[in-house]
Amino acid sequence: MSNPLTSLALALALALPLSAAAGRAPRAPQRPVNLNTATVTELMQLPRVGQKTAERIVAFRKQHGGFQRPEELMNVKGIGEKSYAKLKPYLATAAPRPAASAK
Repeated sequence: MSNPLTSLALALALALPLSAAAGRAPRAPQRPVNLNTATVTELMQLPRVGQKTAERIVAFRKQHGGFQRPEELMNVKGIGEKSYAKLKPYLATAAPRPAASAK
């Protein structure tokens, strides 16, 4: 026979991790992610960007020569206006600085 208190304690213990995860804020990078230089791993730090989407961003960048404006991210399959609106605060498109030539 099962003790009702033991069953209750077990149910609470199993439910705690679920409720803690539900209240957790979505992940977000500490600084803007440059769409023109970020790796797949770095892009995956963006909210709601998984591996497949990150790979599509890199493929798009290679095919089209980079992003001129962050809004161009909406041309990547799987990123619409709603997704872009959530990503916009974390995006940058600055071209990498050329290395200074040694004299």
